[in-house]
Amino acid sequence: MNTAFDSISIKIASPDQIKDESKKTSCKRRNPAQAVDDSFICPEKGTCSCGEVKKAETINYRSFRPEPEGLFCEAIFGPQKDWECNCGKYKRIKHKGLICDRCGVEITQQRVRRDRLGYIQLAAPVSHIWYFKGIPSRIGTFCELSSRDVERVLYFEGFIVVEVTDPDCPLERGQVLTEIEYIEHSNKYRDGSRDGFRAGTGAEVIRELLSDIDLEAEIEKLTTELEETTSQQKKLKIAKQLKQMADFAEVGQRPEWMILDVIPVIPPDLRPLVPLEGGRFATSDLNDLYRRVINRNNRLRKLIQLRSPEVILRNEKRMLQEAVDAFFDNGRHGRRVTGPGNRPLKSLADVLKGKIGRFRQNLLGKRVDYSGRSVIVVGPELGLHQCGIPKRMAVELFKPFIIERLQAYGHTQTIKRAKHLAEHVDSDSPVWEVVEEVIADHPVLLNRPPTLHRLGIQAFLPVLVEGKSIRIPPLVCKAFNADFDGDQMAVHVPLTVEAQAEAKLLMLSSHNILKPSHGDPIAVPELDMVLGSSFLTTLREKLWCHRRYAQPEEVITAHVAGQLKLHDSIQLFRASNGDDGKTAEPILTTVGRVIFNQVLPPGLEWEDENSQQRLPYLNAEADGRQLSNLIHRCFNELGTRTTTEVLEKVQKLAFEYATLSGISPGIMDYITPDNRDTLVSKAQTEIDALLSNVSVSEREEHENEQIRIWLNAITAVEHTMFSILPELDPVHIMADSGARARKNPFMQISAIIGLKAKQSGEILIPPITTSYRDGLDVLDYFNSTYGSRKGLVDTAMKTAASGYLTRKLVDVAQDVRITTEDCGTLNSIQKFATDGGDLAFKISGRTAAEEILNPENGDLLVPSGTVISAQMSEQIDALGIRIAKVRSVLTCQTDDGVCAKCYGNDLTTNHLVNVGEAVGIIAAQSIGEPGTQLTMRTFHTGGAANLDIVAGIPRVTELFEARRPKRGEAAEIAEIEGYVQSAGMKSGIPTYRIEHEGYQSRLYQIPDEKRRVAEGDWVDAGEPLTDGYLNPHDILSIGREEAVWSYLVDEVQKVYGKETINDKHVETIVRQMLTKIRITEPGDTNFYPNDEVQRRQFERVNSEIEEKDGTAASGEPILQSISKASLSTDSFISAASFQQTTKVLTDAAVSGQTDRLFGLKENVILGRLIPAGSGFSNFQDLEISSIEPEISETGDDD
Repeated sequence: MNTAFDSISIKIASPDQIKDESKKTSCKRRNPAQAVDDSFICPEKGTCSCGEVKKAETINYRSFRPEPEGLFCEAIFGPQKDWECNCGKYKRIKHKGLICDRCGVEITQQRVRRDRLGYIQLAAPVSHIWYFKGIPSRIGTFCELSSRDVERVLYFEGFIVVEVTDPDCPLERGQVLTEIEYIEHSNKYRDGSRDGFRAGTGAEVIRELLSDIDLEAEIEKLTTELEETTSQQKKLKIAKQLKQMADFAEVGQRPEWMILDVIPVIPPDLRPLVPLEGGRFATSDLNDLYRRVINRNNRLRKLIQLRSPEVILRNEKRMLQEAVDAFFDNGRHGRRVTGPGNRPLKSLADVLKGKIGRFRQNLLGKRVDYSGRSVIVVGPELGLHQCGIPKRMAVELFKPFIIERLQAYGHTQTIKRAKHLAEHVDSDSPVWEVVEEVIADHPVLLNRPPTLHRLGIQAFLPVLVEGKSIRIPPLVCKAFNADFDGDQMAVHVPLTVEAQAEAKLLMLSSHNILKPSHGDPIAVPELDMVLGSSFLTTLREKLWCHRRYAQPEEVITAHVAGQLKLHDSIQLFRASNGDDGKTAEPILTTVGRVIFNQVLPPGLEWEDENSQQRLPYLNAEADGRQLSNLIHRCFNELGTRTTTEVLEKVQKLAFEYATLSGISPGIMDYITPDNRDTLVSKAQTEIDALLSNVSVSEREEHENEQIRIWLNAITAVEHTMFSILPELDPVHIMADSGARARKNPFMQISAIIGLKAKQSGEILIPPITTSYRDGLDVLDYFNSTYGSRKGLVDTAMKTAASGYLTRKLVDVAQDVRITTEDCGTLNSIQKFATDGGDLAFKISGRTAAEEILNPENGDLLVPSGTVISAQMSEQIDALGIRIAKVRSVLTCQTDDGVCAKCYGNDLTTNHLVNVGEAVGIIAAQSIGEPGTQLTMRTFHTGGAANLDIVAGIPRVTELFEARRPKRGEAAEIAEIEGYVQSAGMKSGIPTYRIEHEGYQSRLYQIPDEKRRVAEGDWVDAGEPLTDGYLNPHDILSIGREEAVWSYLVDEVQKVYGKETINDKHVETIVRQMLTKIRITEPGDTNFYPNDEVQRRQFERVNSEIEEKDGTAASGEPILQSISKASLSTDSFISAASFQQTTKVLTDAAVSGQTDRLFGLKENVILGRLIPAGSGFSNFQDLEISSIEPEISETGDDD
């Protein structure tokens, strides 16, 4: 496919253009020797019928060859066999380009049957259903008719007046009449001597009306009307009509082209006829729909030749219109046309849209060769960058490379023989000699679906293993969200040198230590690795013995000799910085901690938990939190290579000691606290006392208090349980080390199950006060089943909901990428510390917009324009600074994309983001990937007065879809800033006034139970006055765009929790929701009232107008939902592949849109490199070549 173009346009094709496209390849009068030439014009343009499909037949039932002039005709679409015509006169490539004089088939390759078009010449014009049935009706807009009136005329239910010649006739041009009205007026104003008016029905009369439109004159007339009218509603109506006509005129389209004389017949290989066993054929539904059109068309042509009565012709024309409608969009008008088994036939629209349509199934979801799939098993012996590939799978995956090496080494002379050797491998085959060499240093990609974020596909260097399972290192399980209970992974082989270079340099698992969503390590020891390291470094008792050792090696020797046990405490004398090998204070530590420190890298210092000194020795229990901190510091201070080595060493050591520990909880390790029943009885007594003076009807109001009492009791039971467990008890070690994230499951097994939820979502009172070890009675068992089943149901629902959310986020942000280093903007946003003191997380890796000073002494902490490092941000937090101004993608001034300075650091590298990075996709994945962990339902805390707390995916979707809060849940906001003053009562509700100098005062009715402000308070514009959800559209309407940014970012972060997603990802999505401006006054620009245009385009056009001393347009920012923003993107290809495919393509064709191929999706669809990463324009001139490593004569390859 030729990809050497910068843009792609879509327009409505004229009948002549459709015919010419077919005749370029099927006209017998073109020069037989010439290649297909876009400039070819048939010499007999008016009479030549080459390329026309005249018969409904597909293939001959005897010869199984295509019927001439049928739907698979070889003369029209090209030969079925390479270099062979239909009749067999010409065979072989030597006749290339000739057209057979007997059968008219060009001698060429069979693949042209995927490209060549035919056409059907219609006996009567019909309308394209997308142009009259869409919203708005395009034909209706031109004819100034409603969609219903257009439909009545097209289906011969009504008549439209074309011309009025009698001044006494009350009819007007364009008026639609019923059949009875038409007959009455005909009898009155049309007789033998006069013809007072002319009216018609069907597509033919609509075409006549459209062809009479003079676009230039109409545009001039509508422009004048627009300027003169004062009605806002009429202005909007005229503006829509004017815009449509201007679009047609600008790209040279005619309105009558929306009425079809000719229907294109798409290439036969895109609607194949596939032979099945038993002599039957499976066919595409499009062939059946084409057959209906051709049969009805031929019947109508014959009836016209026979001069049949008008009533019969009208019925046939209506049936032809319906057949064409069904072909383009089956079911859009009337009943769906069905095939065998009453199954609706898939029309052209159905082929394009949906998950299994052409866009999403074939163009965005391309299938690849050289791939495999198998079950995964753990490979603890592998390095972080390695994976185990089964030998047989490797032979199949690397077959082309193996064949090439077999020939090069002289094992075989021909490709055919080499292929045979590669396909028939036995134990003595020469294939095994070359497989190891082929896979050495050739990375493979592993993918575990569902691929929720970019770490779902990583590169590894393969190692050959026995068996049929793929082996992966345990440390990558978290990134893939994989476990070993039957999960499968797909393997893909990068073939080209460029692909291999990207895999090794960017995608290798050892380069993906940090998670893109928040920048913390994701390749960290967990589960049994945490168990092993925690067991190794735990301190049994704080009774320090007096055995002293000078070096760690002495300790290990003593341990191996059996003089010291693993958990024995010792005193280790170790040289501190600046001393001569001596230190005054020994390190009080254990044997296990000495062993653990042997795998840690030099260069890191830790605070000793006993002496509070900073030492190059980790003297603490290596639990989950400590290990994560170790990897984080290691990455930041020592780099990727050292971090990878540490991870591999810690993994090996942890597995060894997890095995030696023999930890395996038995039923007797789950100890039930003796005071459980006492604590439960005490809680029940407290509740009985609470409810003793309360009537049954009032008990619901005290549910929250009951829940609080029970939660306190359950917490006390949990605390008691873990306090009585011995420190080296398996349950205690597993819970305390972080090997399992939560203590609750252990508590439910041994102590108390606790509170459960009912089907309604309310908390079930009383809780289940027994444990699983004790067993449950019938009622408790029944109450606990709901939660268990709900977990399974929720998993399926959450996966679908979060997947759809991710898809919408990716679509809206896919064209956001880093295009420049610095846009030079002076704008910024403010980041505030919350009560948790999390300012460091919010500003780390961001560019400071102004100097940050030490509040104590005025020293400069961060210069303006500097990227704030992790150390700087922690220092800022420690000094109690509460506000910092940073640059953001929300304020970036880059025309296309965003700049590196406004984005800040790449969270996976902790360095300034590279130009070309697809930050929009990363943002979408970072928000969508944790979605499955969020709750899917409304959670009731009990009590009718409380608002339901909508959590999880529904709330995130609500925010990103910019939905207005439900009635009664919306908060009242201040429209102006000022002081709150009481204004008495109105209708029994307290009323408050906000006054400020220079503004008109505003009155608000605020019930006391919802009021958030008091008399005398100062409020800013956009600040909530009552409880409830804010409406972001209202905030934007009062000119507080910054408040909308802040509200959306903060609300999304509330759902996901602290430090789960970096703010910059949410800001990237919010930026895309605010890219449009609605035009209020067009001024001297080419915009129209109510037009929604890109902010950058609005600013650019206004700047050009102001330079010419014209009147600039005025507009207001609008907040779009992510769905609407995806559909209103500049790329019609990207929008069509998202949703509403037919509407998007119709709108694009009508306005003659041009896609500049700026985003990622449109380039993938067209088979081009994506304009991001190494495909970005800055890197297009790079050349990558493979260089064989040089081996020294001594054999040392260091």
